[in-house]
Amino acid sequence: MTPSLPNSNGARVSPLLKQRMGRMFKHLPRTLVGDQEAVHQMRVAGRRLRVTLPLLARKPASRRVKRALVVLRELARAAGRGRELDVSMELLAARLRALGTSSPEQGLLRGRLARALRRSRRRMADAMLDIEIARLRRDLRSVVKAGTADEPTILGRLRETRDALGGAIGKLLGGLANRFDPEALYRLRRQARRLRYAAEVNDVLAGQDSDAPAALKDLQECLGAVHDNHVVGDWLSKVAARAKARGQAALAAEADALAEWFDEQSRGHHRALLERGPLQVVTRALEPMGRVALGGLMRHGRRLDAHSEGHVNAG
Repeated sequence: MTPSLPNSNGARVSPLLKQRMGRMFKHLPRTLVGDQEAVHQMRVAGRRLRVTLPLLARKPASRRVKRALVVLRELARAAGRGRELDVSMELLAARLRALGTSSPEQGLLRGRLARALRRSRRRMADAMLDIEIARLRRDLRSVVKAGTADEPTILGRLRETRDALGGAIGKLLGGLANRFDPEALYRLRRQARRLRYAAEVNDVLAGQDSDAPAALKDLQECLGAVHDNHVVGDWLSKVAARAKARGQAALAAEADALAEWFDEQSRGHHRALLERGPLQVVTRALEPMGRVALGGLMRHGRRLDAHSEGHVNAG
């Protein structure tokens, strides 16, 4: 049987796993009644736990760990669409306030998005009630009771995670050197988020306070701004297309104008992201986790360095 971590590390690692679990379950009750801040916090805590669990569990391939990861993914998906629409509503309302105008068409757009948000919240609550939360709690308790893996094992898993995510991020950055691709940028955001959570575990295990999690969080938020504005613009474009098909010229014109503005906002955040040098951000973030992964990241990222200036100018 694999021994537990020595007290010097186990004293930090075991509480970390319990903390990740506790934070997610803390927000579940309010999530079920539609509290959007609780939805957000629950999703964040669940994502952290999904990264942390296979890194620290004694047997990450066990039935209980695999089942817990599936349920955690189901929770995130159930809450995801409602959270996305909630952010869209905030962005649309802020833009309309900034315009300082009021029209029947603007009211229609806000009303349609509000109705979509209410429907999404109802579906989210129904979906979450169907998820086996009680079994998830039992499985996680059993995983904690079994103890964490030993230090060399956890370090090995962290290296594998670091190298896999570093390589994936490098490939995505290289492919994004000369184009604006919201879907690829969204995938990049997910990978950066996972690497951030792994970096947090690495800091706990190493007993250090590196800049890696904060740097990756900043990158994640930049990518989030690209995605959030794109989502609103895409929704408005679809509304405009339906309005045109129905002969609602005024509504189509209002939706088109707003969609164009949000699209430019998304592209502007993308230009700002490239100006910050995302490859360098990720490279620096990987350093506290070891240097093995940097060669692959740099190899895949060369195209970004070669083309990023032209891409920024082209928008």
